[in-house]
Amino acid sequence: MSTSNTDNLSSDRRPEADGTSSESTPGLAPDLEEPIEANSPSPSDTDSALGNDWESYTTSVTSSIWNYEYENGRRYHAFRRGQYVIPNDEQEQERLDFLHHIHNMTFGGRLFLAPIGDNPQRVLDVGTGTGIWAINFADTYPSAEVIGIDLSGIQPHWVPPNLHFQIDDIEAEWTFPHSQPFDFIKIRSMAGSIANWEVLLQQAYDHMAPGAWIEVQDFEAWASTDDNSLPDDSNYAEFQRLLDEASTKFGRKMNIAPHHKKAIIDAGFENVVADVKKVPLSPWAKDPKLKELGRYMQVQMLDAVEAYALALLSRVLGWDAIRVHALLAGVRKDLRNLDYHMYSKCHSVYGQKPFKNES
Repeated sequence: MSTSNTDNLSSDRRPEADGTSSESTPGLAPDLEEPIEANSPSPSDTDSALGNDWESYTTSVTSSIWNYEYENGRRYHAFRRGQYVIPNDEQEQERLDFLHHIHNMTFGGRLFLAPIGDNPQRVLDVGTGTGIWAINFADTYPSAEVIGIDLSGIQPHWVPPNLHFQIDDIEAEWTFPHSQPFDFIKIRSMAGSIANWEVLLQQAYDHMAPGAWIEVQDFEAWASTDDNSLPDDSNYAEFQRLLDEASTKFGRKMNIAPHHKKAIIDAGFENVVADVKKVPLSPWAKDPKLKELGRYMQVQMLDAVEAYALALLSRVLGWDAIRVHALLAGVRKDLRNLDYHMYSKCHSVYGQKPFKNES
């Protein structure tokens, strides 16, 4: 899947007086305050889903020391066992690459929104997954040293020479040398993976150069509608309530995206900008571009619901796999119902470490 080169934010963008902003970046998805007009569905729309035949990156980065675990037909990481409830098999890798494409579509083809300048030197991709974002960034900025870190070694062998991957726990104490601070840290799609965001952001802050930027990007794990078209007793409504309950009990809340802006401000960052977009969960929108985005998102969601729920509901709530799959069958039916005008809010929040010296 293709991505476009990134452009820096225009120099006339200025944060609000309180050091924060909610300014918008042009993209395929509408801003938060803009309603999405629904389309009259055609029969072909109800069954729409792009073919799930996207190439995934092969499992890599060393080998035999990573003994994966299998549960209910899915493969999970072995390092720091049980800390992450999302699979890491090829099916999940394809979904992550597909989600990367959706993020790019949502924000107009841009890999990031923070105004990092034309010459970044040291960049960290937290929770790199398949490494697709880090690869794109390293290709775009060949002078930058890019590090991708993840619990799972599922990244490809062949990568740009300025990129390398590390298998480690980003929630443990960081061992990066303070003498080599980062000037950009990207954290994307880590909702449900972090127990203590305050600690994570503080560690990031401590390992950044003065004036460096951090960007956190996540979808809300909660469907919204502008017209109350999703019934409270629907399968999808029940699914997201269960997901919220289980992830909260697990100690890694899934629906964390609405809290990113405050967390970044509380960590000490300045010039904080929150850009929030509406992304339809199926092709129900009248606008052709939003309809296309909804088709992509529907494909991703039809696969994502199992990735999010299977281990979480079984390990935390004690459900067996048969019960989980029965719920997911109803959830997928709701995702194909174009009378349910569901969308998810995608938050991209970035902030800058102050230039001032700190005592």
